[in-house]
Amino acid sequence: MTYLMVLGGLILLFIGGEGLVRGSVSVARKLNISELVIGLTLVGFGTSVPELVTSLRAISEGAVGIAVGNVVGSNIANVLLVLGVAAVIHPIITNPRALMRDTSIMVIMTAVLCTLIWFDLFSRLAGFVLVAALLAYIAFSLIADRTAGDKAADMHAEEGEIVEANYGILLGILIAVAGLAGVVIGAKLLVDGGVIIAREFGISETVIGLSIVAIGTSLPELATSAIAAFRGKADVALGNIIGSNIFNILGILGVTALVHPFSVRGVPTGDVTTDAMSSGISHSLISVGDIAALLLSVALMVVFAISGKLVARWEGAVLLFAYALYMGLTFNLIPVPAIL
Repeated sequence: MTYLMVLGGLILLFIGGEGLVRGSVSVARKLNISELVIGLTLVGFGTSVPELVTSLRAISEGAVGIAVGNVVGSNIANVLLVLGVAAVIHPIITNPRALMRDTSIMVIMTAVLCTLIWFDLFSRLAGFVLVAALLAYIAFSLIADRTAGDKAADMHAEEGEIVEANYGILLGILIAVAGLAGVVIGAKLLVDGGVIIAREFGISETVIGLSIVAIGTSLPELATSAIAAFRGKADVALGNIIGSNIFNILGILGVTALVHPFSVRGVPTGDVTTDAMSSGISHSLISVGDIAALLLSVALMVVFAISGKLVARWEGAVLLFAYALYMGLTFNLIPVPAIL
């Protein structure tokens, strides 16, 4: 029964996420909103809604490991799994100038995320700052893209165009609402099932968040990127991944901390805001290895996408191998070197 809960949650997250994106994009087009705005806001935010709802649900139930592991794991999966799949399907020709701004922001925000985890700074103030930074990023991107009219603007516009959705306004609203409902129900099933599995098998909730939950909430990005790659627009997949990672850090953790501040130190009981700073970094729910995997995934993406102007199929295979290796280490299927 538990496995059916998790499976049902994954399916609802995927279908609900797709419905939410397609419904909202359709309504936006009927209202004559440009593809640039759609790609930068609705597609980027819409594909991150499963992560947001799942993390909020997990925090409300005291499952901090699932909430934070979901974001960290999703960002790792976006690069190693989603980008890897897209590159294997179709080599990704990149434009460093188009990617430089958003990639730089993603690198900076990843460093900010690692800092927040290391020093356990997920207060309500931190949540407010992260959400404010997200709004500033969106506003800056829209102004810069409309003013410059450069490759970055073209990339964001193509992110919107890749979504096929041309329903009427009423039908679009109904599809979006139904999709959101599916995401909410799916998040509940996935979190509840994940907690039960963790307890039954003695696996930490963080591991469940980094793996099963992270992969499940990344399914919309995987679907969008795979479709883009099959259509020969794999560069759109790269832009979608970068945008999603930025939304995950600023939007998901920002909103989560703003709604319900939490601690990543130790295993909280009762109030998830309990201060456990004195317990030391060794007791952090997110390990040094997880932080290293996050930083390494970003480094690989930058090296493959920016330096060579092409993410080749063999590089996509390297990313997939790295993800398989990370999952093996996460579930202790591969002996961990003593240095770690």
